[in-house]
Amino acid sequence: MMQDVSLQITDNEFHRQFETEIDGEKAKIEYASQERKIFLTKVVMSDELKEKGMMNDFIEQVLAIIEERNVRVVPTSPDIAKFMRSNKLKYKSMLPAGIAL
Repeated sequence: MMQDVSLQITDNEFHRQFETEIDGEKAKIEYASQERKIFLTKVVMSDELKEKGMMNDFIEQVLAIIEERNVRVVPTSPDIAKFMRSNKLKYKSMLPAGIAL
């Protein structure tokens, strides 16, 4: 599994998705935002990239971007909820009040 891979992530606000290219393939995390919250709704990535462990790197780096913006995260995507649950201590403070993993 790859670790500490630095990805070039773009926030495509028009399409409401974070995008990156890994090994020539496009990966994205779709979102909806409202007030000071961002709802991460879907991870789109090939199974091949997931098997290489790239999904966790991508999610982690997107969460770092969101954290810098001081916005709360509502993980409606099962993949993102699972990632945040397995790293609960690190990401618990990013959840809005009343949302638990």
